[in-house]
This record gives sequence, C-alpha cells and structure tokens, in this order.
Amino acid sequence: MDDETLNLSIRKFLKMVGVNSQREIEQAVAKAVADGNGTEALAASMTLELPALGLKVKFDGDIKLR
Repeated sequence: MDDETLNLSIRKFLKMVGVNSQREIEQAVAKAVADGNGTEALAASMTLELPALGLKVKFDGDIKLR
C-alpha cells in the first residue's frame, strides 16, 4: 500500500462526492422552492459504504435555507 496514493485517491473520491452532492441538493432545493415547498432547514443524511471492507457509516445533519 502506498499512503500517498491512498490519500490522493480518497481526496479525489470525496471531492467528486462533494461537488456532485452539492449540485443535486441545490437543484432539488430550487425545485422545491419554485413549487412553494421551501422550509428553513432540511434534515439530511449520507451513508458511506465500502462493502469490500465491511464499512458502513451514516452521517446526519441539517441544511439551512435561511
């Protein structure tokens, strides 16, 4: 195992997840607001899975609109 390769690969994966997740959330929020369904905060969760390692971790939080 090469620690530097692992670190760069993890960062690349997380950047891809972050950018794409943000885009999806922004589009969904824009549609909800346009439909009159905007709220002040939205509950959110994300699950990270690496099946080959038996890893499954859930992250919970809120996305505030105001």
